Amino acid sequence: MSKILLIEDDKFLRELVIQKLGKEGYDVQEAAEGEGGLAKMKNEKPDLVLLDLILPGIDGFEVLRRIKEDADLKSVPVIILSNLGQRDDVQKGIDLGAADYLIKAHFTPGEIVEKIRATLRAK
Repeated sequence: MSKILLIEDDKFLRELVIQKLGKEGYDVQEAAEGEGGLAKMKNEKPDLVLLDLILPGIDGFEVLRRIKEDADLKSVPVIILSNLGQRDDVQKGIDLGAADYLIKAHFTPGEIVEKIRATLRAK
């Protein structure tokens, strides 16, 4: 069973995604902010991270930068799941090492699961 860490501050969305991924057979851990997400990554070593960009404390870009600078964590694929849809934001996320960038409003939970599956297969 693949372990996924969801770093998302919106409680409603977090619960929705956790429920959907749980039904699909994933073991989902959660964090509501960046520092907590990084700590969980070090402890849990997930197979994939779903990362929001707008977070309390350090933002998702900083979380991604720290993941990719950490020798133990940099191989973990990160899919950004954000409301930030500007081309500059998407490019920055990809440049920092994200495996994919999904704009929340454009993807259903089912489509997010498909992206996760494809990313884990490509790992």
